[in-house]
Amino acid sequence: MIHFADVHMRYSSGSEALKRVNLSIDKGAMAFVTGRSGAGKSTLLRLIALIERHTRGQIIVNGQNLERVTGRRIPLYRRNIGFTFQEHRLLYDRTVFDNVALPLVVAGHRYQEIRRRVHAALDKVGLLDKQKQLPIALSGGEQQRVGIARAVVHRPAVLLGDEPTGNLDPILSWDTMKLFEQFNQVGVTVLIASHDLDMIRRMKKPIITLREGRILTSGGGSDE
Repeated sequence: MIHFADVHMRYSSGSEALKRVNLSIDKGAMAFVTGRSGAGKSTLLRLIALIERHTRGQIIVNGQNLERVTGRRIPLYRRNIGFTFQEHRLLYDRTVFDNVALPLVVAGHRYQEIRRRVHAALDKVGLLDKQKQLPIALSGGEQQRVGIARAVVHRPAVLLGDEPTGNLDPILSWDTMKLFEQFNQVGVTVLIASHDLDMIRRMKKPIITLREGRILTSGGGSDE
């Protein structure tokens, strides 16, 4: 499903974010990427989502060589990718429903299909009764769940989380991780970057450890 072969990422400043990264994550697996700030966790996820381009090596996601995905085809490629962020990135002048519906609107779905999928996604994260509210009226944990609903509403094959629990307390963090696990249990491949090693160890999933852009350890569905 996700395969990195000798992947390097060098920024225009000359700094190397990733160095000789080799890993494989099986279809339907759930894994974590951990490491200190600046280790390369976010960069790895951004390469998978084609938010950034790697400098050297090969990345295969869901059978596609990312070097061959041209700029105009990136939106189509991203229909198979869901991405959640630590800072939520919600539209605060739009309702919860409108925020979750956005990927489907962009993809050109009809309103009836949008309504059905948005309601299903919000029901899954326990926020169906909040659909008409603005995000500012929600708690931090609820806003994060809106972000998760938006990430999965288009039924992606891969779900990425970049420090999705970074601003949450321990109880909400655990609930959020279990929500990711529920999506994994229905076949979605899940990869989450987190510095909270104690919590991700409790999840008992493969852990990929990065230090200064290199993989130190990996296990389960991943190998260096």
